Amino acid sequence: MMNLILICLLCGLYGVLAKDKDQKGKYSVPILDVKTRQLVLDTNQTLLLGCRGRWELAWAFPSGLVRDQVQVEEFRCGRTSKHYCSRVTVSSTQAQHTGLFRCRYRRLTRKQTSVYVYVTDSQQPFVEHPGMSPDVLYMKEKQPLLIPCRVTHPNITTTLVKYPNHSLSPDQRIIIWNSKQGFTIRTPAFYYIGLFYCQTITDGVAHKSRIYFVHRPVSNIMEVYLNSSGPVEALKGERLVLNCTATGELNTRVNITWDYPGKINNTGSMSKRLLKHRTHMLFYNILTIPKLQRSDRGLYTCRVTSGEKTKQQKITVTVFDRPFIRLKPRHGSVMEVPAGQKSYRISPKLRAFPVPEVFWLKDGMVAAEQCSRYHMNGTSLVIRDVAEEDAGKYTVLVRIQEHGLYQNLTLTLVVNVSPQIGEKAVSLQDPGSVPRGIRRALHCTSHAVPPPHIQWLWHPCPSKGLPAAPRA
Repeated sequence: MMNLILICLLCGLYGVLAKDKDQKGKYSVPILDVKTRQLVLDTNQTLLLGCRGRWELAWAFPSGLVRDQVQVEEFRCGRTSKHYCSRVTVSSTQAQHTGLFRCRYRRLTRKQTSVYVYVTDSQQPFVEHPGMSPDVLYMKEKQPLLIPCRVTHPNITTTLVKYPNHSLSPDQRIIIWNSKQGFTIRTPAFYYIGLFYCQTITDGVAHKSRIYFVHRPVSNIMEVYLNSSGPVEALKGERLVLNCTATGELNTRVNITWDYPGKINNTGSMSKRLLKHRTHMLFYNILTIPKLQRSDRGLYTCRVTSGEKTKQQKITVTVFDRPFIRLKPRHGSVMEVPAGQKSYRISPKLRAFPVPEVFWLKDGMVAAEQCSRYHMNGTSLVIRDVAEEDAGKYTVLVRIQEHGLYQNLTLTLVVNVSPQIGEKAVSLQDPGSVPRGIRRALHCTSHAVPPPHIQWLWHPCPSKGLPAAPRA
């Protein structure tokens, strides 16, 4: 039994070693029948390429070579026909056939070999025909930019031109030229955004490549804001205009959309604007509803999207059927405050639309004209350093003149004053001696708000020692 297990283990190990040897042998990668890494042909020549390998083979061709222009022949080869061979024939090569021909294993796509083929045409030095529509190239941050104006001969000298006529020569540091790839800009800056083409001179004739439009997609939305910082209130039938503004980096492209209650019924119209500043872009989207209805009240959302980034701002719109004024006391019609308080605010409950005019009167006269300590704060009246003379009747007048609406409210302010004894103030200490049996009046003058309660106390004169306790 142990011998059988040992034999199985040895067989398994032999199989693994054999498979590893099979993967790393002579034909672990397919082999082409050309020894050089590149070929140079003239137009209308025939291209023949052969490939040999251990398993079934497949080809990948340049994008300019149409599949039906290629003849592929597959057969078994080798002494015992254990290898696979494939032969490619392109009978009439053209300039657009320039590119990389790759032979690989059908099931092991990473195992491949290649040769670069130039098909030279003095009338068409660039692989892609200049009459083709402009190609869009995307510049990505911190990545090289490739302008793929490949040529049909390895020794063609080419210049990169920024439209309209600014030539850029390769320095092999920042701008690198490769006839198989084109121009590579290692660290592209904003200068390389725009229209570019490549240019060369063959036999004294200037040739241009197709045009390349270099675009740097930027999705940095810096800020989004609306033309109103708080809730919007309007009357039925009025016109509503909401302006959504987005700022973004230069070359940013954004999409601005609105969500609002009347969107399904298409009650609003939108207009867009774009402004370019030296350091940023400004995008405007203005939503207009010509005649507001009650159904238009609710939440309005401006949503700004750029790439995968989204920012939004929201605002609530309230629609009233008619203008109104609602005015009433906040804590009753009579208010009390102690004299000497630093400040006191008279603030009734006021709700009105449109925004009304508010005036304050004290005892029938304009309050602010009576005392410099009175001033308005919003719709409230503030009294600084409250004194007894501030007591009185305060009337608030509210009006919306354009709609003929008026309302007023009168409130009474009571200023409480602490009791003070007048005789004490003039320091009258001793009324003097009074003979027994004589009537004598004693006066106590006091002032307070509300009126004070006065109580007299009497205590007999002491004969000796401490005075007696006072008696009522």
